[in-house]
Amino acid sequence: MAASSLPRLDAAAGVVAAAVALGAGELVSGFDSAGTSLVSAVGDEFIDRFAASLKDVAVELFGTNDKAALVVGIVIVSLALGAALGVATRRRSWIGPAGFVAFGVVGFAAYRAAPLSSTAVGAVAAAVAATAGVTTLWFLLRLAAAALAGPPPGATIAHPVDDGVADGASIVAAPRSTAMTATNRRVFLVAAASLTAGAAGTAALGRRLRGTDPSADFRATNALPAPDLTPPVTIGEPFAEPGLTPYITPNADFYRIDTALVVPRIDPADWQVDITGLVDRPFSLTLDDLLSMESVEVPVTLQCVSNEVGGDLVGNAVWQGVPLEAVLERAGVQAEGTQVIGRSVDGWTAGFPTELASDGRPALIAYGMNGELLPPRNGFPARLVVSGLYGYVSATKWLESIELTPWEDVDGYWIPRGWSKEGPIKTASRIDVPRRSSSLPPGPTAVAGVAWAPSRGISAVEVQVDDGPWQPCELGEATNEHTWVQWRFVWDAPAGEHVLRVRATDGAGEIQTAEMAPPAPDGATGLHARRVVVGPT
Repeated sequence: MAASSLPRLDAAAGVVAAAVALGAGELVSGFDSAGTSLVSAVGDEFIDRFAASLKDVAVELFGTNDKAALVVGIVIVSLALGAALGVATRRRSWIGPAGFVAFGVVGFAAYRAAPLSSTAVGAVAAAVAATAGVTTLWFLLRLAAAALAGPPPGATIAHPVDDGVADGASIVAAPRSTAMTATNRRVFLVAAASLTAGAAGTAALGRRLRGTDPSADFRATNALPAPDLTPPVTIGEPFAEPGLTPYITPNADFYRIDTALVVPRIDPADWQVDITGLVDRPFSLTLDDLLSMESVEVPVTLQCVSNEVGGDLVGNAVWQGVPLEAVLERAGVQAEGTQVIGRSVDGWTAGFPTELASDGRPALIAYGMNGELLPPRNGFPARLVVSGLYGYVSATKWLESIELTPWEDVDGYWIPRGWSKEGPIKTASRIDVPRRSSSLPPGPTAVAGVAWAPSRGISAVEVQVDDGPWQPCELGEATNEHTWVQWRFVWDAPAGEHVLRVRATDGAGEIQTAEMAPPAPDGATGLHARRVVVGPT
């Protein structure tokens, strides 16, 4: 075998060692009921440090899969660094151990910073991961060195391989040879493959050790109480155009954009939300307390501020919970408490003016969604829902506390990262059908979509074909002004290539702006358009 093959074997040894370290860390962290791991802890730290600069890019590239993409990216980077350590350790035997110890320290530091994690489990996981990585690396480097056999009798080695081990550590020293026996090569490959499979198995076992979500039994055995303060929600007959977004978004399809790389695992028996800050009577509520209080049920459309024009980071659901106004009245808000700060169990915060909790809009500590207790990914045990505000200033999931503060004194998570302190949702509309770049037959064609302006409602939707006049659309039924509305327009499509545009008018008579603006710092604007081709029949 050529001398250049040895660095490739060393790199492969480093990749496998990194995989074993990751698997070992996942296995040990499986004993932490919080459900976090070294990889997810590093990911959370990455989000905290770089969220401001990467938020829109990640959402644009990966949508709601941005967290999975980050985990995959962390694993790939770890394996690449492992490859570099493998090559470097051949020449300096201390580099591999130092590198894996550094990985362990970084992982433990991130793990320790996670609010719900166990410091003891994190320390053991980091130590085991580093030890497993170093041991695997040395073992495979020795196999790689042994894979180089001596030359045949009478042969002359013109260009011996310099092992380059300055400190004489035989554990990684390569024999001086350019030939590789098939047997030793197979030994290396089998060992590397076996260790890789073992790494995958230990990682999977670690995830299984975390067991089921502690909320699963509670959610399976408890039903929502009937709302006391509102009649049951009745949904009108929606438009039935194929491809049109449904009026109510199913829980499994509701968008999820947040900074939690792993959904917090919260035991409802241990959970409570604290009402604190500038209040006369601080108190706490358990989930049982919330479920026993008078509640409302109301449909509200929520939107992420990162939603692009025509994007799908928006959804409409029927929320049930306790009016925030009633909770604040019980606490007795002091005059200086002009801001409501919601804090999540993972430390995330959002703030909005206190007056918006009592101006007539739905503002809830919500525990129900579409007729069932909140799914974990949507905020179980409870979250804040405030109509008319982007989620980054209002929609705190996995609620831990509600703090009353002066408006100027405290900023929510995204405000220091460059986003506007106030976040009212802007009037928006979207074309769902026909699909982008559709090829359509001439004649009557349905154009349909949704439009929203929560807390103001939608009074009209219009469609423009090419540069023609704006034409009114038929509006579907909406339960209130806090939800989106389906719209439909029947277009007599002529042959050729056409551009369809849509705009909405809110309940206050304001027409959606055509001025294009990106999501940062306070929400995207512009008109959604679709290009279609109408061909001959």
